[in-house]
Amino acid sequence: MRISELVPPAVKADFPEVNPGDTVKVHVRIIEGDKERIQVFQGVVLRKRSGTDGGNFTVRRLSYGVGVERIFPFASPLIAKIEVTRRGRVRRAKLYYLRGLSGKAARIKEEKEAAA
Repeated sequence: MRISELVPPAVKADFPEVNPGDTVKVHVRIIEGDKERIQVFQGVVLRKRSGTDGGNFTVRRLSYGVGVERIFPFASPLIAKIEVTRRGRVRRAKLYYLRGLSGKAARIKEEKEAAA
């Protein structure tokens, strides 16, 4: 018997496919005391991990010239919505090299849509 048979999939079905190199907007529920609000975290997906717990993905963005990375579990109830704003074309599964780059050097080519 496998663990995956015992544990139901925790990933929400309404989330789009997220891959390294994609630019995403993650709408996160922030709870402060008895108030709740939505905060948007936009950046480039550096990595995606999968596993029995549903996996997670890391998003990186620049905030006032400082690189900020945040790890989001796919199964998190705090994620309200994930939007993919741009599909990136990369040849690596983990984009850790972007940590040392900034400005134009950190650009990622856009994936072209197939002609229908």
